[in-house]
Amino acid sequence: MDTAKNFITNLFGANGHTDKCEVCGNEYDKCFEVRLNGASHIFDSFECAIHALAPRCVHCGCQIIGHGIEVDGMFYCCANCARQNGVQATDDHVMTERSPA
Repeated sequence: MDTAKNFITNLFGANGHTDKCEVCGNEYDKCFEVRLNGASHIFDSFECAIHALAPRCVHCGCQIIGHGIEVDGMFYCCANCARQNGVQATDDHVMTERSPA
């Protein structure tokens, strides 16, 4: 148990040192760093990280938090949005036949 506590403390930097979230400006001793494409980003919450880094659906504009769909370098939140933009070979749910157990 002590090891897990030390891991979480080290992961979130609860060591008296504060950093500043690049989205909201909050100074917090548990900020964390995300590295993306060679750039370093500091956030105080996953909400701020998502706001800054999550791709947006090219059709509806929502931020894609889950897997989404990427076609030719463009991101879609779901198969419906991809189809609305002309992508035909995509489905959110694929039905397959199951063999009897």
